[in-house]
Amino acid sequence: MHIQNRFVVKVSGASGQGINSVGETISKAIKETGLYSFGYREYPSLIKGGFASFQVDFSSAPLASSSDKCDMLLVLSVSAFSVYYSSVAKDGTIIHSVIGLQQSEEQQKYFSENNIKVVFVPAQQLVKEAGGHPLMVNTFLLGVLWQLLGLSFDHLIEVLKRTFAKKPEVIELNIKMLEAGKIFQNENLQPVTLGFEFHPEIVDEMIISGNQAIALGAVAAGVRAYYAYPMTPSSSILSYLAAISHETGMFVKQIEDEISVASLTVGSSFAGTRAMCGTSGGGFDLMTETVSLAAMTETPFVCVLAQRPGPATGLPTWTNAADLLLAAFAGHGEYPRVVLAASDPQSGYVLTQVAHNLADVYQIPVILLTEKQIAESHFQIKDLPPAIEIKRGLVAEDQLESLQKMDRYRSTENGVSLRWLPGQCAPTFDANSDEHLGDGSLTEDSVPAKEIFEKRMRKLEDLKKVLPDPVLHGEETADIVFVGWGSPKLAVTDAIDLYVQQGGSLKLSYLHYEYMYPVKPEKLQQLAEKAKKVVFVENNGTGQFAKLIRMESGYTPDDLLLKNDGRPFFVTEIVAYIQQSEGKEA
Repeated sequence: MHIQNRFVVKVSGASGQGINSVGETISKAIKETGLYSFGYREYPSLIKGGFASFQVDFSSAPLASSSDKCDMLLVLSVSAFSVYYSSVAKDGTIIHSVIGLQQSEEQQKYFSENNIKVVFVPAQQLVKEAGGHPLMVNTFLLGVLWQLLGLSFDHLIEVLKRTFAKKPEVIELNIKMLEAGKIFQNENLQPVTLGFEFHPEIVDEMIISGNQAIALGAVAAGVRAYYAYPMTPSSSILSYLAAISHETGMFVKQIEDEISVASLTVGSSFAGTRAMCGTSGGGFDLMTETVSLAAMTETPFVCVLAQRPGPATGLPTWTNAADLLLAAFAGHGEYPRVVLAASDPQSGYVLTQVAHNLADVYQIPVILLTEKQIAESHFQIKDLPPAIEIKRGLVAEDQLESLQKMDRYRSTENGVSLRWLPGQCAPTFDANSDEHLGDGSLTEDSVPAKEIFEKRMRKLEDLKKVLPDPVLHGEETADIVFVGWGSPKLAVTDAIDLYVQQGGSLKLSYLHYEYMYPVKPEKLQQLAEKAKKVVFVENNGTGQFAKLIRMESGYTPDDLLLKNDGRPFFVTEIVAYIQQSEGKEA
């Protein structure tokens, strides 16, 4: 399906062929021409080989999702051709540099039925003749692409200069390869008429990934220590914070395993440092005993859980959102925690700060969920929201002298006891992993054990009062209310906007959750009473959020729109679902 007023370019090849670099360059240069873009990455869990791609959807209107088909595909390897040929839309074009490429009968049939042009560009030979390095084939093809799109080379060259700023010796040669690609001619390659309206005022907008925004959120939150063991798709939080640590003064440490990561995070937090860690599902599994320790000792603990398909290693470099119930219920015993879910850079930036405030004030574990589609995609945004006020939840300096050691875990109405730091004042307490009394000393008696358990659990009831309700996009009364969390927001809201622009007859709205647990179903239930149909959209195979809602409230949606193949929801899939529903309605 082709989306009106949107053009899609995909660059593909093997890992190690600079696919990501070319994709980033396209995203940035598109933005500097005055158009909006969204960049989506696919890559295997290999250093070299396999297949990888970077898709850029762009338009004269803001967008934050990917299409399932591209209009133009650049191919640098045989494996990429085999995998991505069917991702080209009807009347599209494939430009490849693979010498001696053989097309199967199935491929030829697809090209014929969809009127797709397949054009060979002898890039290796032309790059060599122009004095370039073999790795510059991708730059040459970028020149071919840019000429066909009819976009300004000045913007592209400026982006290229910034990209290679630390390697000035290769800048001129890469520009030469762009120029060589620009003059390449082939009778089967005709210029594209985009017909877009350009917006010069957006050239200063930023291209940012979700992980970069989360990292910047940690800086804004006053995080002083970040611990992690590299695990896709959370790894770039670690690398980005490490890269800016000299500016921020943050202690950033790669640890040998996730058990140690969690332990160091809890230890740092207990000592008074704002600390954070990041991992994926398999790593979080290892952390859960320590998460339970944080809950028992009422020590703030913040972890970014960047989801990917499982179980076990699963699809380690692909996207998924199937760790919601893991985050909500992982760990032995019962204890309060908060689970948040980012959906884009702005929410990632804000929720990282919110996570630390909630962890400090309520003295609980807080898990921030993200996923590869958010963590590693390239979003074009005007700016990040303002930083929020830091709330540490510690006893004020002028109250320290009046403290008693039993105050540390004393039973209170909302379950939150006074918290001070070790050595800050004379009264001391134990941070005991066993059940304990007000000063942390061990007890196995039933009465105090029940009392302190109930004290901790009262935090959940107070949290339900203060956590925000889900946000509604669209009208209160709708034919279809979509309900979702995480990255489906991107595709659903884009699809609704497109449907409205095209004059669709259905009334559509989308209810978006960021505060996942403790869950707040009231707004959903109110909308469901007025809606003809409620559809949960989740990037997992079992409808985990729908299960959580049903568990907490008894509510069951009318339909589930689920996806669990390692790919995100594409805007075209949501549009197709709406059109199908429109047909049934008619």
